[in-house]
Order: sequence, then C-alpha cells, then structure tokens
Amino acid sequence: MTAHRAGRPWLDPAGPACCIGRVHAPRLLLIVSLAGFVLVAPAAAETVPGASDLIGPAAPTPTPAPEAAPDSPRATVAEYLGLARSGRFDEAARFLDLPDTLARRGPELARKLKLVLDRRLWIDLGKLSPLPAGHREDGLSADVEQIGEIIGPTGRPEPIRLVKRERGGGPVWLFSRATSARIPDWYDRLDNRGLLDRIPAPLLRPGPKELLWWQWIVVLALLLPAWWGGKLLGWAVRKVLLRFAARTATTWDEAFLVKMRGPFTLAFTLVLLRAGLPFLGLYAPAEAFALAALKAGSIVAAFWAVLRAVTVSGEVLAAAPWAVASSAARSSLHFAVQVARVLVVIVGLLAGLAALGVPVNSVIAGLGIGGVAIAFAAQKTVENFFGAVSLGVDQPLRVGDFVKVGDVTGTVEMIGLRSTRLRTLDRTLVTIPNGKLADMQIETFAERDRIRLAAILNLEYGTTAAQMREVVSGIEAMLRSHPKIWPDTVVVRFVAFSGSSLDVEVMAWFQTTSFDEFRDIRQEALLAILEIVEKAGTSFAFPTRKVHLVGPGAASFPR
Repeated sequence: MTAHRAGRPWLDPAGPACCIGRVHAPRLLLIVSLAGFVLVAPAAAETVPGASDLIGPAAPTPTPAPEAAPDSPRATVAEYLGLARSGRFDEAARFLDLPDTLARRGPELARKLKLVLDRRLWIDLGKLSPLPAGHREDGLSADVEQIGEIIGPTGRPEPIRLVKRERGGGPVWLFSRATSARIPDWYDRLDNRGLLDRIPAPLLRPGPKELLWWQWIVVLALLLPAWWGGKLLGWAVRKVLLRFAARTATTWDEAFLVKMRGPFTLAFTLVLLRAGLPFLGLYAPAEAFALAALKAGSIVAAFWAVLRAVTVSGEVLAAAPWAVASSAARSSLHFAVQVARVLVVIVGLLAGLAALGVPVNSVIAGLGIGGVAIAFAAQKTVENFFGAVSLGVDQPLRVGDFVKVGDVTGTVEMIGLRSTRLRTLDRTLVTIPNGKLADMQIETFAERDRIRLAAILNLEYGTTAAQMREVVSGIEAMLRSHPKIWPDTVVVRFVAFSGSSLDVEVMAWFQTTSFDEFRDIRQEALLAILEIVEKAGTSFAFPTRKVHLVGPGAASFPR
C-alpha cells in the first residue's frame, strides 16, 4: 500500500480529511441518531424501498379506540393490561376465571399471561368490542369473546378467549378458564423464560417506546460491544478490500476505502444489533420502534458513505493533470463538491424523515409554505448562498489568487457556501460574506499576463542636454535588451522641469506572472539605471530650494 499512496495525499488516513471520520464523526452520528430515534421515532415506521432486507417489516400502529363501556371486553383487557404493566398482579388476577386448582396462583398467572402476550400476541384494543354484549357476528356464543390465538405445545393455534360472568351484582368479562389453564404451558414455551424468571419484577414494566426496562438496560449495555464488534468487522473487511484495490490501476478505490472507516463501522454495528434483536423478545410496538431505529441508522450509514464518495471524487479529480494545470478548474471543482455535499445531506434528511414515518410530500409542500418565513429569517444565509453561486459561475477570483477586495489585499484561501477567506500579507485571516463580496469591486492580480515597472527619475539641475540624451537612450536600450521585456511599449522620456530636479519617466512591462520573479527583474533594472546615470556623469537630485536675498551685500543661500 505504501507504493500506491505515493503522491496521493488523499490516501493518508492520518490526514485532516480523515480525522473526523476516524475518531469523532462515527460515534457522534451514532449517538445523535439513537437519541433522535428515542425522541421522535414512531412506534411503527413505513418501510423504505430497498431497506426491508436489513430490518424486516414493521408492525402497524394500533388505531385509537373509542370510549368503551366499563363491562365490555375492551374495558376488561385494557384494565388488566394497565394493572399488569404497573406490576399490580394481585389486582390483575381478578380478571382471570381460574379453576379451583389454580386459584392460589392468580398473581403468578396474571404475570405470566402478561409476559406471554408481550412475546406472542400484541392486542389491538381498537379491534375489541366496546359493547357489553361483545361481538355478535364472530360465530361464538353470546357470552364468549375471542381476542386472539397463540401457537400451543402441539404446534396448533390455541384461542385466547373472554367469558361473561356474574360478579358483584353485575356481568363482567374475564379470561376464560381454558385460557387460564393454558398459561403455564404457554409460558414454558417462551425461549427467554429462564431469563424472565430471574429478572426483578420492576424491570418487567414497560419503559419508553414500549420497551421493558430490562430490555432498555440490555440494549444500552450492548451498544458499546456492538460498536467495537462493528469496528473490528469493518476494519477486517476494509483490509481485504484494500488488498484487492491495491492490485488495480485506478486510485479512487483505495482513496474511497481509506475514508470508509466510519460508514463501515456503523453499518456492521447495525448488522450486529439486528442479529441480536430476536434475543430480546420484543413485542410488536417495541420491535417496530427498534426496526425503525435500525432503518434510520442504515440510511445514515448509506448517505454517510455517499458523502465520503463525493469528497473522494473531488480530491481525486483535483489531483488530475487538467485540474492541476488550471486554477479555474480547481475552483469550479471545489464549489461543485460543496454543492454536491449539501444535496446529499438534503436527500439523506428526506430519506431519514421517510424512514421515521414522516410524509415527505407534506414536508416538501411545507417548504413552499415556509418560503416566506425563510426569506425573512434566513435572508442573509440565502443571500450568501446565491453569492457563492454567483462567484462560482462568474469566477472573479479563485482559491490561490492574490486579490484586492476593497481595502483588503491577500491570497484567497477558501471559497465557501457562506463566506470567502483571504490571507493578508500580515498573515491575518479576513472573512467576507459571499453576498457582500459579489457586490464589491474585486481586483485579481493572478490574471495579469505581465507586470509593469513604473518610476520617475529625478536628475539634478546641473545635468546637461547631452547627458540627458545619454541617460534616456542608455536606459531604453537596457530595457529593450532584457529577455523578459514586452517590446511593444517601452517608455523612457524626459517629461518635466520640477522644482528641484529634471524628471525622466520610465515605464515598461515584463512578461512574467510571478511577483517574486518581478522583484528580481526590478532590482536588476534599477541597478542598471543607476550605473547608466553614473556613467553619463550626472547624479540624482536632492530636494533643494535656493533663496535669493535682494539688497546691499545680499547673497544667495541654497537650502
């Protein structure tokens, strides 16, 4: 790999472009994603096309139930579930029609029935009858109501039913004796029964997003091992792929794999979490929440990889010969990469919202409604963005150009979507908003095809006409003989009688775009002019003034 990285700075994983992906960004994205899912993910999210292979289908969200009569099947099940979820199994046991042999085990059976329902059957209260008489069209007798089925020890579905009984002077609905008698067998068939028997009762109560508290503890405890497992798997897969990439003639594949550490780690972490999901024994709403979180996490990983691909594409293209030879191409490429990254983030945001069950069409429509608010609240931001677009299209300056903007002179270091940064000669950094910069006068020194030498020579008044002609002709001959001179215009003329000197104008253009080279040329030219003046027998004038005193004994005193 060392030989392949020579001359390819983007392949250095220790470089600045990789440090975010190597250390901070993966953990930050995972933590933010999980926190966002806990706060906003719905209990059941719509499936995203192409993501079902990883996360599976989500359960439908129960519909809100209308008000039920206090002696209806719906009211019975709702009250039983409420008591069981709060750990009040002694009170929940009164909703079981127990045979005499199981009468003393009421609280235990109420607890086990709740755990069986959590694992095997999610009851939608909206589908239960809110009427005291129950459903009449289900084909059962008037005092029997079936609320679901569970696969029994024989592999056949066994019904969970309610029966109407007279208690306390009125009819009530209870879980039937047959249902109550099957609870121990159903519970024994749970794959995590041994774990449930050892968990304290408070940890069996539901927490946020319908996950039991013990499940929350296990999930949080597994995040770090899953992360390290994903990091190890991602490292191993990248190493294998880099070996294959090293044998190819292209360079972009290596650069891409080097920067894929973060996305690979997140993707394999999600795979490990998905593989461990069945061992938690989640019931429908909790499983739907977990699947929605994994779905959104997979979208984060996918668009993170696309974002890295855009960055690598920009770096590889910037190192191409055509880009190296053209500063305009590099500047345009830099701007295009920035715009592409913004578009990837926007599309990823919309895909994430769709994964969380938010109607994307409504969001897009809402953007039009919120356009007025954006126009006022984000006026400067929008102005700076369109200023960046204007600078990218018109290109009055590019990265690396030496420019003068207003009273600021410096080298362009970065042209961003909000602002442009100039490094001055004093090594300070000046930041100018793009909206303001687009309206300013920009003087670009980098576009010069030649650099002008301009000077006024002040010769003393004792210079004769012959000496003046010798000086003028000598300087012009010296300039025209210079290999870097632009021969079309060389100006050496005696132009004025000044107050204390005879002035000679010198103006010429040298064919160079490097100011450092021009400094050397200017020094050579000025030294040659000094020699020509000395050879002609004259000299440069000092600023002097002659005072004439009028009167007897007056004399002239030069000053």
